[in-house]
Amino acid sequence: MRVGVPKEIKTHEYRVGLTPGAVREYVSAGHSVVVETNAGGGIGAGDEVYRKAGAVVVDTAAEVFATTDMIVKVKEPQPVEWSQLREGQILFTYLHLAPDPKQAKGLMDSGCTAIAYETVTDAHGGLPLLAPMSEVAGRLSIEAAGTALKRSNGGRGLLIGGVPGVQPARIVVIGGGVVGTHAARMAVGLGAEVSILDRSIPRLRELDEVFGGRVRTRFSTLEAIEQEVFAADVVIGAVLVPGASAPKLISRAMLKSMQRGAVLVDVAIDQGGCFETSHATTHADPTYEVDGVVHYCVANMPGAVPVTSSQALNNATLPFGLALAKNGFAAAIENPHLRAGLNVHRGRLTYKAVAESLGLTFSPVEEVSA
Repeated sequence: MRVGVPKEIKTHEYRVGLTPGAVREYVSAGHSVVVETNAGGGIGAGDEVYRKAGAVVVDTAAEVFATTDMIVKVKEPQPVEWSQLREGQILFTYLHLAPDPKQAKGLMDSGCTAIAYETVTDAHGGLPLLAPMSEVAGRLSIEAAGTALKRSNGGRGLLIGGVPGVQPARIVVIGGGVVGTHAARMAVGLGAEVSILDRSIPRLRELDEVFGGRVRTRFSTLEAIEQEVFAADVVIGAVLVPGASAPKLISRAMLKSMQRGAVLVDVAIDQGGCFETSHATTHADPTYEVDGVVHYCVANMPGAVPVTSSQALNNATLPFGLALAKNGFAAAIENPHLRAGLNVHRGRLTYKAVAESLGLTFSPVEEVSA
């Protein structure tokens, strides 16, 4: 199969769909790889490195889209990209369609087969292609919070870990999954006072054991959220409903009872965000203020550390990408985990949570592929 890697064009997105090491794996498996010039610039991998790995380097993204059977990216395609996709072509990338009806329509109109990293599953019921970026985003969320807490950035003027004799910041993490766990780990390591809220009692037990009592765990109810958020210096939104829009857990009305200069970091922003007042921001302009509360809602947080992120992402996506390159759409049907990643095929939405979030018709893949 001919596999294409265009340069990412989202604002301040420096990751790359295939690292040179991953290209070598595709080439050694008998596939050809076409890479847009400077696609790996953000990770310090120049065109010559890709050529040595066996790739063909071309001048434009248009050449990549026009001459390949499968496109491997990182972030969701932008309008200029989805308009170049064609019927039967495979797109393998993060999509996050639930809050993005324009992209959904663009992919449906193209006739392509779009497989979303964020809904591919594994044998343990996990989301193996989302997990590495969730780990990165969870850890970055605390760094972002520390920056936003500075008085010069509109925050309360607190050091997350405090100093001897001075109380540290109080950090509340809503959601005890991968993002929440890694955010809590970073926050605890810096000496913060940390609470984690989740609706799974077994998960709360696991977290209590993992952290050895160094965090407070609370079952997530409206009352618990209000009590924790109103006293918090930082709130990390780390709630995920696979494929669907994130639930809105903090309303605008609640902001009035929060501390002035407190910080909300919405890691769920790719899925629409879990705060009512969230809207996507960029690394170029990451924060804004609503009712005295600082919001950090960067939609591609791991893009800030592209070397780490690209390597971690490629480690996870490589076996799935190779399966698609070997067997094409058949791999997405025969492999139950890739099948779970299938979001769009032949102009139809094939992932139920996405269709429901967009208010559109869900088409089981069996019907669409028959």
